[in-house]
Amino acid sequence: MMTASLSRKTYAGLLSLGMAATVGGALAFEHVGGYIPCALCLLQRDPYYYGIPVAVAALLSALFGGPAWLTRLLLAIAGIMMLVGAGMGVYHAGVEWGFWEGPATCATSAQGVTQNAGDLLSDLNSKHGPSCTEASFRLLGLSFAGWNVIASLILAAIAFAGVRSAKA
Repeated sequence: MMTASLSRKTYAGLLSLGMAATVGGALAFEHVGGYIPCALCLLQRDPYYYGIPVAVAALLSALFGGPAWLTRLLLAIAGIMMLVGAGMGVYHAGVEWGFWEGPATCATSAQGVTQNAGDLLSDLNSKHGPSCTEASFRLLGLSFAGWNVIASLILAAIAFAGVRSAKA
């Protein structure tokens, strides 16, 4: 059976776009949808914030004829970051389902946007981030943390397929 293999350029491009779209979606849910993230939600974004530049560096390496080992190394690092992100999502989803305890200080400093400038100071004192133990939204039974696990695993698979790709 013959399998089609994409080039490392394509995998790096897909990875970069996928990572940016995933974290961009999280930011849109926060800033447009009004879903204030908990502390664990914010931590789950870190692998994306660190991984996007690595994936873009892999793309640039592939596009400009960098050594294959460098492109593969960068893709592998980004893939490992996505596995870490998946692990963080599993931990957070487990906290939400009550499978294990979350961190004792699970609150965020993120604030809702006030509609009245005169209420800004009182809002700062009265608003607190949501608990990590309660999912603010579920789709098909999965919270944002659960969907992050799926997205992270798909992105890790893309990264590792790029590592294995024989095509530059």
